[in-house]
Amino acid sequence: MSSSPSAAKLEEERRRAVSYLSSSGSAQDVKSEIQTMANIPLALSDKYLHIPAEAMLRDNVVSQNRQEVLESMGRLVKAFSILEKYGCNLTTPTRPRYWRSVKHNNPVFRATVDAIKGGRGVLYLYGYSNQQFDGLSFPDDITDPDVEKVAAVTLEVMTLRTEVDMLIKGTHPHPEFFRDIPLIVQQDELVSDAVVIPLAPGEEPVDTGTKPHSPPSPSKPAQIPGPGLPSKPPTSTTVSKCNLCGGVSSLICPSCGHLPFCEPCDGLFHLHLSRANHKRERIQKTKQEICSICGIASVQVQCSSCVQRLCLNCDRLYHSHPDRRGHNRSALRPDKPSSPSLLPWQCGHCTTVNEVRAVLCVTCERPRLATVAALSTQEDPTSIPSSPNTEWRCKSCTVVNQGSSVLCAVCERPRLATRPPLIPAPSNTASLADASSEWTCQVCTYVNTKPAAVCEMCNSPCKDLAAASTPHSLLLAPSLIKEPLQATVKPQPKPRVSLHQKRQKIMREDGLNLVHQIREAEKQGVSPEEVYAALCVCGGSNINPCDWLTSELPHLLDEICAMAASVQLNYIARDSGSQVSMERDGGTSGQHSVNMAGEGVQLSRAEAKQAWLAAGGDTERAVKQLLRDRQIKLRELRSLGFREVSQCEEALRQSGGEMKGALSLLQRPLLEPFHQRIWSEQPEAPFDLTNPDKQRMCRRLLALYDLPSWGRCELALSLLQEPDISYSLEDVVQAVKESHNRDLIKRLLNNECPCCLGIFPCSKMQSLTSCQCSVCHECFGQHFTVAVRDKHIRDMVCPVCSGPDINDPEQLDSYFSTLDIQLRDCLELDVYELFHKKLTEHALMKDPKFLWCCHCTSGFINDGDQLKVTCPSCHKSFCAQCKKPWEVQHQDLSCEKFQQWKRENDPECQRQGLAGYLRDNGITCPHCRFQYALTKGGCMHFTCSQCRYQFCSGCNNPFHTTACKTARCKITGLHAHHPRDCLFYLRDWEPPRLQALLQRNGVEFNIDPPNGTQNDACGVMEQKDEGGQQNDSPCGIQTQPGQAGLCEKHYKEYLVSLINGHSLDPAPLYTIVELTVACERYQVESPRAENEDDNTYHTRLLKKLMDVQLGEKVPRNK
Repeated sequence: MSSSPSAAKLEEERRRAVSYLSSSGSAQDVKSEIQTMANIPLALSDKYLHIPAEAMLRDNVVSQNRQEVLESMGRLVKAFSILEKYGCNLTTPTRPRYWRSVKHNNPVFRATVDAIKGGRGVLYLYGYSNQQFDGLSFPDDITDPDVEKVAAVTLEVMTLRTEVDMLIKGTHPHPEFFRDIPLIVQQDELVSDAVVIPLAPGEEPVDTGTKPHSPPSPSKPAQIPGPGLPSKPPTSTTVSKCNLCGGVSSLICPSCGHLPFCEPCDGLFHLHLSRANHKRERIQKTKQEICSICGIASVQVQCSSCVQRLCLNCDRLYHSHPDRRGHNRSALRPDKPSSPSLLPWQCGHCTTVNEVRAVLCVTCERPRLATVAALSTQEDPTSIPSSPNTEWRCKSCTVVNQGSSVLCAVCERPRLATRPPLIPAPSNTASLADASSEWTCQVCTYVNTKPAAVCEMCNSPCKDLAAASTPHSLLLAPSLIKEPLQATVKPQPKPRVSLHQKRQKIMREDGLNLVHQIREAEKQGVSPEEVYAALCVCGGSNINPCDWLTSELPHLLDEICAMAASVQLNYIARDSGSQVSMERDGGTSGQHSVNMAGEGVQLSRAEAKQAWLAAGGDTERAVKQLLRDRQIKLRELRSLGFREVSQCEEALRQSGGEMKGALSLLQRPLLEPFHQRIWSEQPEAPFDLTNPDKQRMCRRLLALYDLPSWGRCELALSLLQEPDISYSLEDVVQAVKESHNRDLIKRLLNNECPCCLGIFPCSKMQSLTSCQCSVCHECFGQHFTVAVRDKHIRDMVCPVCSGPDINDPEQLDSYFSTLDIQLRDCLELDVYELFHKKLTEHALMKDPKFLWCCHCTSGFINDGDQLKVTCPSCHKSFCAQCKKPWEVQHQDLSCEKFQQWKRENDPECQRQGLAGYLRDNGITCPHCRFQYALTKGGCMHFTCSQCRYQFCSGCNNPFHTTACKTARCKITGLHAHHPRDCLFYLRDWEPPRLQALLQRNGVEFNIDPPNGTQNDACGVMEQKDEGGQQNDSPCGIQTQPGQAGLCEKHYKEYLVSLINGHSLDPAPLYTIVELTVACERYQVESPRAENEDDNTYHTRLLKKLMDVQLGEKVPRNK
């Protein structure tokens, strides 16, 4: 490409247009760029880089004469338009569903792209490089098209289409670049062909037939807009083509740059929201009248007799009929034919390009001049033929004709002809008299013989009774139409009575009468078939069909039954000893003949009525149909095993000929013994395993226990017949229903109960949802009965594994919700009610207002906010906060101040000393807040007697019986997690070490007994296990000097209570070994660095360990 300014401008426009088209895929977005690129003065080889523009123009433009050049260039524009749509479909973000292939059998493709040379080459540039048997497609390994390349090729196709279109219209600014191609005609010729010279005022068009071009008019020539001037809307003398499809345009849009559009393209293009408010102007064109039959050629002959304007060929064919030879016709001077009539035309509905001689579209069968708008607004959808064989309705007489007929079979008007106008009635008195008595409906063309306001046929109103009369072409005879119409119209004779109209009237009356009778019969419950058959019998009389059906039909049905029986008996008597018409074997034919001869055929009225209706009221046909139906039914009953003909006939007679009713009557005697045995009150016979009839046993198993198959029945029977079995029939049947494996069934039938060690089937074992342990039903019920009556609700766990962990509140709630369902069926009513009572109390304990009485074991809800509360059971008072018995001195004093006053003023408290202190600060359940006047010494695992909560008495942390949820905890047995200031760890320290910790933090402690006395035994109360029961008794261990009159165990508890009360951290007194163990216990990771001495390492570990908080639940501030 050259480096001129035009080339630089072209490259810039091309780059911008490729960007727009690649992102949107819409041709409207690059319309201005395309027009700019087409107007740039460059040679074709420099402007088009992808498509061979010169070769395509040279190969596709025919230059024998000007008309062929225009036609070939028009085909090229249409082909470029289709190629442009293919390219835009590939560049749009929402590609069509079948974008990967182009089919050759597409009529649009064959008529446009495939009709030019180089069209498939453009598709190859798009990416359709894979040749198929029915078209082109993308290769299988390509998932998406090359949008940039497709956009570039599409832009060149759009630019070349624009240039060729400007050449056709004569508006190309640089036609000199096309003079190197000898096949392109000169610009002035194209311009002169594109301009229609207007006629002088009063001058009529004359077809000379010698010159293809009209001489230029001396008036002002049509102005051709140049590239720099804005385009103007085409005038009435400019032949323009649609900007989208290339057809003849009828509208122009000033908002779109004065672009011309045809009616269908305008409706589609301006349907978009951004263009819906555009105002379009209609192009004023000289309307050329065309033939009313073919719709193609111009009008050359006018017939005043049949009111038709026809071309020469249609006039010759239409008036060749003998009845129309005498019509008066006059020749007209035809207008100059327009060029589009000599070109292939495009259907306005399906856009298929048809041949010149085609009248209807080859694809949609629509007329040549029909458009989408015209079809949707002017014609009824049902009148458009969908195929050549589709029936069509005449617009003149409304008669429905066959699809192959061209003229109407009644009025002989053409298929496309419109309704003829009515000729005004003559002004003489005779015509007025006729008009007053007869008038023609303008809607259905029915001749009304009586003066009325509406038509008798279609009920359409008579608009002008005085002016409405019969069409002139129908009233006059052919011999009277030879003469041309004179100024004074003579009176016409009365019209002849049309046999067709008379026949239509009779048919209409008969139809209305039949409809009326059917509607009246339906009100009485009579079907239309019965009415029709009754009319066939009594149609000649005035008897009402419903009355005849009520009075005469039963006698007729009896007569039909008698005639059928007589015919059958005569046939048997004539052909005795031979086979009857029904099929039977040799052993029963003789017997059947005797029965038929002796008793006759037994038929019912219901069968006779069905046959009579099927025959349409014909008696003879009804008799034949009745015998034929009876033979078919007898043959079907014999095939089911009922050989007795007389019984079959009687059953059919009683059931009215219905097969279901006959089968029910025939099967009832056979099922009578079975019914008696089922409904008898005798008990069912026991299942005898020693019965040798194996099949009988299996059938009984199938009937009684609903086993899935015969093989399962044999398997169950073999298991029951094994020696030394200990399971019942029901257990075996249940196990066989669950599995067909013999070994698995034996395992299901032999399960050992871990409680009673008995053998039970799987169906008689029961397990909890929290574990996999299974016990028998009896052990399950006994275990939970004892647990509900004698134990706490937290003891209601599995009798085998003692699961689940009751201390976990999540497991506790879900466990009791499912346990309630299981205990509902296995516990007695009173035990089940007690279980619900305990479950309710357990739920109430979670209420923060729930209190346990310190005097008795009752609990209640306290709604008050005072410290003094009274138990509703024992009527004794206690403090709601410290749970101590209420005393008068506690009034207006906090619990801490009251305890301090009591230690200072109560002689009994002073006498007990630290033993009373430990008792007053005993164990409090963290779950139900029940207080125990016991010390914490001894075993730290404490179980609350009220709620059965298991916890550590030193730190109140729960004890777990199974695996817990603590991170990195691998213990699955009984365990708890204690903080470092818990009594669980500090009880291992000696009293001097505990005293040193208190002295280090300035906390005072006692070392002398109360009142200077020394007791030999420790008097602190604690819980002891005596004889399998928990009892409260004094400690009784020997005391040591310097330990405040307590044993060493309780003195340590006293010192630890002071440490916990003042929140002292024992970590500063840890040795290096204790510090390392504590860091490992609390997952404090601090590896020792190289060359780090003991003191530095100890200080660093101590700092990290003290960052771990002390126990949150440890009792403090006592």
